[in-house]
Amino acid sequence: MRVARLHGPGDVRLADEPAPTAGPGDMLVRVSAVGLCGSDLHWYGQGGIGDARLDRPLVAGHEFAGVTADGRRVAVDPAVPCNACDLCLAGHPNLCRRLRFAGHGAEDGGLRECIAWPERCLVPLPGALSLAAGALLEPLGVAIHAVDLGHVRAGASVGVFGCGPIGLLVLQVARAAGASDLWVTEPLPHRLAAARAFGGQAWTPGREVEVAFECAGTSGALDDALAAARPGGRVVLVGIPDDDRTAFTASIARRKGLTLALSRRMKHTYPRAIRLVQTGQVEVESLITHRFPLDQTPEAFAVAQSRAGVKVIVEP
Repeated sequence: MRVARLHGPGDVRLADEPAPTAGPGDMLVRVSAVGLCGSDLHWYGQGGIGDARLDRPLVAGHEFAGVTADGRRVAVDPAVPCNACDLCLAGHPNLCRRLRFAGHGAEDGGLRECIAWPERCLVPLPGALSLAAGALLEPLGVAIHAVDLGHVRAGASVGVFGCGPIGLLVLQVARAAGASDLWVTEPLPHRLAAARAFGGQAWTPGREVEVAFECAGTSGALDDALAAARPGGRVVLVGIPDDDRTAFTASIARRKGLTLALSRRMKHTYPRAIRLVQTGQVEVESLITHRFPLDQTPEAFAVAQSRAGVKVIVEP
């Protein structure tokens, strides 16, 4: 089978490798669509993410969907929690102490023609959802979890600071949760236009919101989120900084009495994500601006890194 492996920063190589075999509890999945995520771009651009470093050639890709060996169309949950540690048993599988995660560390991801993955992590796709839409259920789940952490209520005012794919999904989920006053910042005109199409208005300094979502991973976006949050408000940090450090002016957050929440992936969100897409409350396919075959994965990463569009999809 064909595989795209990341050997170092900016170094993606295609190769032929033996197809995987399904172990106990696993199912073979022919991969149909893989979304390139901002965290994939950390692996591609910096050779790591946070304190995890690239120490072997890695198959990236954790937003993906495909067709099982027995013909079922599925979205693949990239997270495999142990279901036995204290955090799993407390209902927080996203914080599992022994989590396996596709495309991270020792666990190869979806940028290949075929993968063996635990059957319990395969989510059946309704007929109305395409395989590309199935791949985007994972970032939609990230957005749902972030909005949950923000405690967004009906009629709330919300700010989204950074409107890449995750920010645009957070914006839509907040709107679906009942937020009626939506404000955004985004330096790239085409992404700002996409945010406006989803109801976002360009934020101006001095305007306050009840809940602010930092979705860019930059200090500027966080500064804007803290400045926009009203006293007693909530700020949810969703973006991942390049240098694994987040800094802000403490006096602003302290004097406002802000609650800061850091979002970690997602949990128990796939059924809700499917319903949001099925009912038209959230659009995912309209975010896709570029599609590449697997053999053009290096080009796909280059386009995603340039942020020339919104969502880049690789279709093995």
